[in-house]
Amino acid sequence: MLDRAYEPMQVGPITLPNRFIKAGANENMSMAGMPTRAMLEHHRELAAGGVGMTTMAYLAVDKVGRTLPDQLWLNDDVVPELRAVTDAVHAAGGKIAAQITHGGSFVTGIFVPRRLQSSVSGFNPAGLLRGNLMRRAMNEADMDRMVDAFVRGAERCVAAGFDAVEIHMGHGYLLNQFLSPMDNQRRDAYGGSAENRARFPARVLAAVKQQVGERIAVLAKINVSDGRSRGATVEDAIVTARILEAAGADMLVLSGGRNVESGWFMFGSNINLDAMLQVLGKWSLSGMAIAATAKSAPKIDFQELYFWQYSTQIREQVSIPLAYLGGVKSADNVAQCLEAGFDAVALARALLREPDLPQKWRSKPEEPSLCDNCNSCVAYIYHPAGTWCIHRPANDLRANQVLASSGTV
Repeated sequence: MLDRAYEPMQVGPITLPNRFIKAGANENMSMAGMPTRAMLEHHRELAAGGVGMTTMAYLAVDKVGRTLPDQLWLNDDVVPELRAVTDAVHAAGGKIAAQITHGGSFVTGIFVPRRLQSSVSGFNPAGLLRGNLMRRAMNEADMDRMVDAFVRGAERCVAAGFDAVEIHMGHGYLLNQFLSPMDNQRRDAYGGSAENRARFPARVLAAVKQQVGERIAVLAKINVSDGRSRGATVEDAIVTARILEAAGADMLVLSGGRNVESGWFMFGSNINLDAMLQVLGKWSLSGMAIAATAKSAPKIDFQELYFWQYSTQIREQVSIPLAYLGGVKSADNVAQCLEAGFDAVALARALLREPDLPQKWRSKPEEPSLCDNCNSCVAYIYHPAGTWCIHRPANDLRANQVLASSGTV
């Protein structure tokens, strides 16, 4: 079954060279909303290492949709710079997806001088550190504008040469604020049942699919569970998957957890608090907040394929292509996923450690990933040089410069 991982895969209108996907994970390799040389080299290295499709993480569809100051947001000025990255990936033989999203009320690094949009109104815990204390429930006019923002963002991704867009509906961002009962307490057609909570995210996906779906693949990333007792469950995820399948999604990437409330669930293990405090500063507001959150988190020992019990239940209930994500550490894991009917595997931390992991497993399937799940790379999302595996050479700070769109490849 491992051989199948190296076979081409049709995803909507595109063909991936194999079934290995670099999962979207915030690189922090942008400056003033533009990709850097570090970003280009990061994704080119993944494609050269045998990843069928890499994913550039968190391209906000609106400037207010960013969560961090330097994050990319999709406007006309950034398109030539993004084209330099996609050209580099294509030259290395890979495909590249743009993870498009909006933070909604989850804006932790920027002050926004007005109430942030979300599924509901009221106090906004996620915005506490930057003074974004209140949020407001989106109305129909807001939703229409947001759908248009996602559509315009997807159009810019086409112009920038991306092969796919992945609409991020997990981890506590705007669309997840509709899907998750941890946020969504609405009493109208967009709240209550799992079907109602999926209504607006499905509307976004259907509009993007209608506009660009003949040119690029349209994926969605969803939570298999929020990992909290009052959050969305796997039964909710099954409903969401069915609705997104009907809305025209070409593939779903299965993730889990929420950035603030259940990061341990997302990573299948606890955060590396020492690394976080080293990067953020022990006495910084962010450092103190993370330390306080870490103390209340359950102690979790990493296990391979840690979303297996959730993702296999979804696999049994839908026919849409699915990418398994969460704790893939060996060629045997890959074979197990494909044997169970998943169409692709998505990896993040393991590929930071070994960008050429797909090539290694093709020639030496008996060798496991070298990633030790220390989770230091998660902390270095907040480092000026961008995230990296601490077992490899650090990113060159000089590479964290904005691309000049001509002659960068």
